[in-house]
Amino acid sequence: MNSLLATPLCFHLAALGAPDDGKAWLRSTAHAIPKETTSEGSGYFSIIEGKNGRIYVGTAKYRENAYLVEFDPATKSMKMVVDAMAEIRRAFPDRPDGFAKGFAAQAKIHTRNNTGESGKIYFATKQGYPKEGETREDYLGGYPMVYDPAVGSTRVYDIPVPRQGVIGITPDESRGVAYISTCSDERPVESSHFLILDLASGKYRDILDCRHMYAFIVLDHRGRSYHPILGGEIARYDPSADRLEKLKQTIDGGPPAADSLLAHPESHPINWDATRDGRTLYAVAMSGNQLYSYRLDGDGAALAGKSHGKLLPKAKGTDCRAMCVGPKGTAWAAVTGSYDDEKEAALHLVSYAAGDTAPKDHGPIAVANPAYTEFIDPEGKPLPFHHGIKKRSDGVTVPLYPMGVCEARDGTLYVIVIDPYTLLEMKPGRD
Repeated sequence: MNSLLATPLCFHLAALGAPDDGKAWLRSTAHAIPKETTSEGSGYFSIIEGKNGRIYVGTAKYRENAYLVEFDPATKSMKMVVDAMAEIRRAFPDRPDGFAKGFAAQAKIHTRNNTGESGKIYFATKQGYPKEGETREDYLGGYPMVYDPAVGSTRVYDIPVPRQGVIGITPDESRGVAYISTCSDERPVESSHFLILDLASGKYRDILDCRHMYAFIVLDHRGRSYHPILGGEIARYDPSADRLEKLKQTIDGGPPAADSLLAHPESHPINWDATRDGRTLYAVAMSGNQLYSYRLDGDGAALAGKSHGKLLPKAKGTDCRAMCVGPKGTAWAAVTGSYDDEKEAALHLVSYAAGDTAPKDHGPIAVANPAYTEFIDPEGKPLPFHHGIKKRSDGVTVPLYPMGVCEARDGTLYVIVIDPYTLLEMKPGRD
């Protein structure tokens, strides 16, 4: 099992103290993601806004299924719009994995969801974790999917690489393709294929096994696609020239430092997202506590990166699995920082816009409506997998474990947290 992502955080969380650095609480409204769509109150960084203004979130129901859920900000309602296993059965009725259970099931939507110019939502399925008596051969592979909110239909594409899940899918509808990243989930070094999917024919072209865990794929303004490679190089595919390049990267003029985690010999989860104009890539290593950016408009053999400072300057350790770039080019991160005994871990919302001198901490997040879902059963016992929303001794209710973040076009920020799986809605700087 992957120790980096199987546990909620990489550091110990004790009872929360007062907000650190004198920051006021950032109030959020919590919305329960339907509990029948998740087995352990969990999900991953699968969140995006559709062109219809609705928010699309993927879930994880280990050993059973995965679902795509739609949140309507106007009505504050949620509904399941894609049942992954049911769609696989419809697309491939003769295959046994449409009815699979256990490790063979499609346990997660773990991709960062993406919205195409058409308004369609791109996502994919992947494996969970094998239990005793199961082998990785039991899982046949993950399926890329495209959901069209306009008509409520889903197209399922075939498995790109047998026995591997899908961790990344980024469309370029202008060229009729999507770029795919797979995941074998082996440790310490896994297989991660960078592929091109022809959206019309459903055929794949395998570009490179990049061997980098949890890869995000971004596009630049010329339609070139980028995928991290084990050890710190970056694959860039240019569709106009049909050329694959392996780029070195630099940070502030030199090679990435070991503690940046950008060139880890066994790879490390790195969250990438690009500005809408495709000219700037922002990056945060999960445990690195630093924001970086790269210019995407060059042609050289190296991708020049720049550090912008710590997300939480006074934190001893950080966990950041949630980062995005909003419609106006602002980078957002939901990051949990651990402090000393007086200032224990807290989930903060951080932003950075071009021209800022450093990332801006908007403060620790609190839940304004703690009764948004049930936390105890009819017998008064705590429900399992509900420990990620904690009531402090001073009465403030706080979330602990961030997984994804999305900025909507109206400036609303949405953060998904786990235990229980919850969508937090907030507007920084407002009550």
